[in-house]
Amino acid sequence: MGSIPRPEYPRPQMVRNNWMNLNGEWQFEIDQGCSGEARGLVEAECLSGRITVPFCPESRLSGVNNRDFMYCVWYKRTFDLPETAENKKVLLHFGAADYRTKVWINGIFAGLHEGGYVSFTMDISAAVKNGCNTVTVCCEDNVRDPMQPNGKQSRLYHSHDCDYTRTTGIWHTVWIEWVEPVYVKQIFITPDAANASVHFRAIAEEAQDALLKVDTYYNGTYTGSAAARMNTGSGELTVNLLQKHLWDIGKPKLYEYRMTLSKDDMCDEVSGYFGLRSVGFDGMHFLLNGRPVFQRLILDQGFYPDGVYTAPSDDDLKNDIILSMKMGFNGARLHQKVFEQRFLYWADHLGYLCWGEMASWGLDHSQPGALAAFSKEWLEELERDYNAPCIIGWCPFNETWDYEGRRQNDDVLRMVYRITKAVDKTRPCIDTSGNYHVETDIFDVHDYEQDVNEWEKRYGKGTEPIYDRFSDRQRRKPGQPVFVSEYGGIRWTDQTGWGYGKGPESEEEFIERFRGLTDVLLDNPDHCGLCYTQLTDVEQEQNGLLTFDRKPKLPPETIREIMSRKAACEE
Repeated sequence: MGSIPRPEYPRPQMVRNNWMNLNGEWQFEIDQGCSGEARGLVEAECLSGRITVPFCPESRLSGVNNRDFMYCVWYKRTFDLPETAENKKVLLHFGAADYRTKVWINGIFAGLHEGGYVSFTMDISAAVKNGCNTVTVCCEDNVRDPMQPNGKQSRLYHSHDCDYTRTTGIWHTVWIEWVEPVYVKQIFITPDAANASVHFRAIAEEAQDALLKVDTYYNGTYTGSAAARMNTGSGELTVNLLQKHLWDIGKPKLYEYRMTLSKDDMCDEVSGYFGLRSVGFDGMHFLLNGRPVFQRLILDQGFYPDGVYTAPSDDDLKNDIILSMKMGFNGARLHQKVFEQRFLYWADHLGYLCWGEMASWGLDHSQPGALAAFSKEWLEELERDYNAPCIIGWCPFNETWDYEGRRQNDDVLRMVYRITKAVDKTRPCIDTSGNYHVETDIFDVHDYEQDVNEWEKRYGKGTEPIYDRFSDRQRRKPGQPVFVSEYGGIRWTDQTGWGYGKGPESEEEFIERFRGLTDVLLDNPDHCGLCYTQLTDVEQEQNGLLTFDRKPKLPPETIREIMSRKAACEE
């Protein structure tokens, strides 16, 4: 089967030693009639084609490269259960599969998951056997379903405007691990920088009367422990740290932890990392570790020429962040896609701020039923990425313009905002970016005006029109922080694609416009951040600072000189 693509451990904040990567060559078949079960594909020994997992069938790296609609796809492969996994609980993990995923092990139904963007796990212990096992996966995906969030996946045959190549089926790492019957299912880590402590909450299986213990370290030096007996399936611990090291932008000081859960002669052990930092607001200013920080963000859509939604390698994830930081940006809006945990790992380890989003486009947010269609997967994202120190805010919806003539259902947005705040009280939340705010912690606006003089009138220091310019859509509360979370998008293309406004005719003209727009936002002390559109070109949308294959269009140091100077709010 050759070398395994994307071989790295996929869940870096909660690591176990006993695991097996199932990426690589799988059998594959397109099932346009969604009739595979009736036609016996579960029981079939072979499917008609081949695919390289974890790349979606639309991608070149998958070996399939089918850009048409695929309403149902099937996967099948065998794996040998290691001897060390015998008599253990066996868990099958999917980094992500779009959209409705059914799984069988040795012909036995193992589970169903709905949602195209988040990780999910199935306990396959009852179906696996010693030696060779067969896993069969069926994914149904209909991006035209108004109750299915699809992000920037095109609902037309071709990519167009702000919509790009679709992603069907598996698009993240598939892997198994084996654990004791008593094991930790999930960990929530909440830093308390003010008190130099960290709170752990563990969700565990069969853990009644088990001993939960956690040890922490910084650069290998012991920094404190805590232990407690578990009365139910949930246990909480607080470690008062012997050393205080704050995670910061470009200075990613991280602690390590080791957690054990023991009962009788069984012991589960996981390890990972956490960052000690605080986020908040002082009036209109964003605070990181108690000091004003201006968010210099870039819009990152996470598309790749050969992998579509999936980065070809772990280094590609890391390099996107490095390229952004070289241009003076200190973070990103992770736009209309749930980025994989390996991206967040590198953001954590490079000191890079991130806003977590969900792929809300395609969802008919005018319908009350949108709440059920959206909230389950959004909750899964909040829980999966809660521990990432790089994430400093949440934004579930983006640009909830009227959906086919119907206005958004305010109750849907209100409830999702309140759910977010109930789950995570440590981070701000924007209910819907750039549009009809219902309940939000930040007044957020998108504007692609290209004329610097007009831009100055709208967003210059001491101006007021920013607050009522979109009065038909949203109203800012007095004293509410302001975030221009999409601007620029300057058309800089080889003339085959598009960008916002009339493109500059020279590099000098581009730089002059970029500087003019950016200086206005940096100089307004009432702004807490900006987000430039965008990091890379994406197919026909060619307004990136990098080409789609990550080549700089302009000298990175020139962009950095403009973007990285001190903002008025930081004076």
